[in-house]
Amino acid sequence: QGLIEERTDKMVYSIDDRRFLPDRYVEGTCPHCAFPKARGDQCDNCGNLLDPTDLIEPYSVISGSKNIEVRDTNHLYLLQTKLQDRIRAWVDSKADAWPQLTRSIAYKHLDEGLIDRGITRDLAWGIPVVKGGMPRPGFEDKVFYVWFDAPIEYIAATQEWAESNGTDWRRWWRNDAGAEDAQYVEFMGKDNVAFHTVSFPATILGSGEPWKTVDRLKAFNWLNWYGGKFSTSGKRGVFMDQALELLPPDLWRWYLTANAPEGSDTAFTWEQFASAVNRDLADVLGNFINRILKFNESKFGGVVPEGGQPGPLEEKLYATISAGIADLTEQMDAIEVRKSAQAVRALW
Repeated sequence: QGLIEERTDKMVYSIDDRRFLPDRYVEGTCPHCAFPKARGDQCDNCGNLLDPTDLIEPYSVISGSKNIEVRDTNHLYLLQTKLQDRIRAWVDSKADAWPQLTRSIAYKHLDEGLIDRGITRDLAWGIPVVKGGMPRPGFEDKVFYVWFDAPIEYIAATQEWAESNGTDWRRWWRNDAGAEDAQYVEFMGKDNVAFHTVSFPATILGSGEPWKTVDRLKAFNWLNWYGGKFSTSGKRGVFMDQALELLPPDLWRWYLTANAPEGSDTAFTWEQFASAVNRDLADVLGNFINRILKFNESKFGGVVPEGGQPGPLEEKLYATISAGIADLTEQMDAIEVRKSAQAVRALW
């Protein structure tokens, strides 16, 4: 399709590490918002996509060395600039089904003007760059960029699943094989929205083939840790393996659902977590169940009695629960996570 081009690029090279540094191996100050810990591919503070050479006072994430320079290296580029109008038309066709956060991020990048994105990296580990089944000349020591390669794995994973179950994977991913009636929904942190509303669609649309594209993309803001960002490298926060060792998974599921960062960032604190779990699960749901079980034990010997004819109170209860379930269904269909939790809570 003429949308991938080999270019001689300027890349950051660490003299002390004796290697080129891919974008995520370089950090520095963001040129747009002055955030001091921006990565070479994106600023987590303002959300702008970056190139490592854009950073102010860059340094190597590997060693911390600032003894770096810019050298020439060849890379492949996806020409997103040639796809700008097609991507905007595609976003326009989908935007009504997307929440405001998703729409705002997609249109921000479109309004600022798309840039051609490098889709290869100087790394030893990754998917090799091949052409016709053989390593592409000059690219033997390079791999594909993760945000070019990884979304394609959504299709590959479906193919692996379908073939292991004796079904046709194309039914889910190819519009010429019946995928038009599939509902394709993504759940995404806001820092990854640009890759799924611009970059991956550029790959799909640019192929010129009838691939299924995402219908609804639910974006979330950040869940912060006491006002700051979670950080594995900085050991800030509690992470999945630790969380499951500390408390049962249902407690985490309830809290994270009820406090999903949809409209804005949400701050996690142990105090708020304990208060929410004790209030909703222990005090309300737990006491409700406990009272019913004790009443049934004392009045009916622990055996659920035969039901009688419903009267006015039962009919009122039935109407209330039916309305609550209808509200819950509506909120879940709309992918309103917090409102769904509130609807569940109202049924208690």
